[in-house]
Amino acid sequence: MPSRSPAMPTDPPSSPELWILRHGETEWNRDERLQGRLDSPLTARGVAQARAQGRILAGCLPGTVRVLCSPAPRALRTAELALAGLGLRVETDPRLQEIDLGRWAGRTLPELRAEHPDLGKATDPHLWKFTAPGGETLDQMAHRVRGVLDGLDGPTVIITHGVTSRLLRCMVLGRPLTDLAGVPGGQGVIHHIRGGMPRVLVA
Repeated sequence: MPSRSPAMPTDPPSSPELWILRHGETEWNRDERLQGRLDSPLTARGVAQARAQGRILAGCLPGTVRVLCSPAPRALRTAELALAGLGLRVETDPRLQEIDLGRWAGRTLPELRAEHPDLGKATDPHLWKFTAPGGETLDQMAHRVRGVLDGLDGPTVIITHGVTSRLLRCMVLGRPLTDLAGVPGGQGVIHHIRGGMPRVLVA
């Protein structure tokens, strides 16, 4: 049987209840500078967003849950703020890092659009990132994110990044992995999935 392309719909894994957070706004988010595996500090708005996520979690977590977090400093700082006072232990997992943008990391969106006019014509605001020179392909990223899902064994809070969060949720919901724009994004919110049903939780 031929292997299934990650662009095709996938059978959703048997997933436990999930609360998926993107880190709060960073200085580079504000400046439209691509981060990928690089990092920048949370802005004051990002700190407020992480604290808002904490208020959401405090009101909806069922008790002791597992917490998995990207090792990126912006994700760890978000975890520190969002989990304050909840008594939960954070496990870091490098498979939850953001897409590796290769030689595009650290570049601004206006710079890239000026150099590559075709990027401005892209119908999906995320898939073009998988074409970065020296960067990560969709196949590669799907493989590592699938490994995270395969290792879940109970209710889990996941603190990660924008593209990683979208890809993870496409997998859990059985959507085509090219449909990254078809799932909602946002900072300061929580994407809750239970029984295959997604909800966006806001403070």
